[in-house]
Amino acid sequence: MSKVPEEMPGMPEADTQPIRIEPPGAEPRGAEPRSVETRGVETRGAETRAAERRGGSRRPRRGWLVAGVAVVTVVATALGVAACSGESGEGGSEGGSPVAPAASEFWVDPGSAAARQIEQWRSEGRTDEAAALEKIARQPVAIWPTGETGGVEGEVAGVVSQARAAGRTPVLTAYNIPNRDCGQYSSGGAEDEGAYREWLDAFARGLGGTRSVVVLEPDALPQTLTNCEGQGEQQGREELLAEAVRKLTSAGGEVYIDAGNPGFVTDIGKLADGLRKSGVNDAAGFALNVANFMETDQVEAYGKRVSDELGGTRFVIDTSRNGNGTYNGPEQPSWCNPPGRALGSPPTRDTGNPQVAAFLWVKEPGDSDGDCRGAPAAGDFWPQYALDLARNTPGA
Repeated sequence: MSKVPEEMPGMPEADTQPIRIEPPGAEPRGAEPRSVETRGVETRGAETRAAERRGGSRRPRRGWLVAGVAVVTVVATALGVAACSGESGEGGSEGGSPVAPAASEFWVDPGSAAARQIEQWRSEGRTDEAAALEKIARQPVAIWPTGETGGVEGEVAGVVSQARAAGRTPVLTAYNIPNRDCGQYSSGGAEDEGAYREWLDAFARGLGGTRSVVVLEPDALPQTLTNCEGQGEQQGREELLAEAVRKLTSAGGEVYIDAGNPGFVTDIGKLADGLRKSGVNDAAGFALNVANFMETDQVEAYGKRVSDELGGTRFVIDTSRNGNGTYNGPEQPSWCNPPGRALGSPPTRDTGNPQVAAFLWVKEPGDSDGDCRGAPAAGDFWPQYALDLARNTPGA
C-alpha cells in the first residue's frame, strides 16, 4: 500500500522570503511538453518521433536561492541578498502577490512568471490582459528546483517555509536524474549516481520533514522502459528511483513517480512492473500527463488500468494545459506550443475518483515548449501563449 507522510512539525521558519534569480547557464523550467500521439509521424525524423511519444521535454527553468533560511543543521545564504515581501496594493495576500490565490490546499507562488507579468501589464495599462492572466497566477503550480546541489536545499526549504506560513502544501518536481531526457531536449541532470544521491540528500534536507507533494523525475521510468528512445536502457535507473522514493518519503515527501502518458508506454504490465521496481509501494503513487495535453478522461482511464495492475495504487494527473485536449491540426510539431489549447481543471484533491489523488499543475502554463511558432527558448515564459491559454478557458 502506498504511503502518504503526515506533516511533521519543527521545520525552522525562514528569516526572509526566497527570491527568484536567473543564474548564469541556468536551464529553463518545465519546457517542451510531451505530445501524445504516435500515429502519423512516420515521415518525421527519429528525434521528432521520440518527442511526440514523450510529448517533448521539460527543463527546470528558475533556480531559487534563499537568504538566511535555517535548515535543520545548516543555513543557506543567497549571495547576501534579502528579498522584499511588501504589499503590492493590487490585491492578493501571499508575499504581496498581485492576485488573491485560489482557495486550494496547495501553495501558490506569489512570484510566479504569470504574477510578474500581471504587474507589468497593469503598469502599462493593459488591464484586460492582466485580468485574463489571473486565471493562471492565482493557481498553484509545481516548483522545479535547481539541479545544483549547493542551491537545491535552500530553494526547497524556502518553498516549504512559505507554504507553511500560508498554511498550504507545497508541490515540487524532482528532475535531476543522470542522463536526463536521454541527452535530448531536456538533457542534463546530475553528473553520475553519486552526484544525484548528494542532490537528493540536499533536496530531502530542504523538505525537513514537512509534508510536500513531490513529482519524481518526469520521463525517467518511461524512457527506461522504451530503451531510452533508442539509446539503450538506463542501467540501474529503477533502483535509483526507488532510492529517491525512500529518501524523499522519509523527509516528508508525498512522492509520485512519473509514469508518462497513454501514448508513451502502452504495455500496462510492463509499466506496472517498472513502477514496482522503482519503489511505487513505498511511494504515494505515480504521476501521469506531466507537461502533456491529453484529456483528463483519457488519462484517468489509462491510469486506472495501471492502478488496478498495482492493486489500487493512486495517481495524480497534470491538468495544466489539457482543457482542449491534444492538438490534431495541420501545423506541426503537435507537441510544441500547439495553438488553441486551454487550461485544464484547477489543482485539487477533489477529483471525483478515489484512485486519482489529485489534479496538479506540474507544467507552468505559459512556459515555452521550444523555439517554434515564434516562441522563445524552451522554458522561457511566453506571455502571449499564456494569455491565449487563459482566454481559451471559460469562466473566472
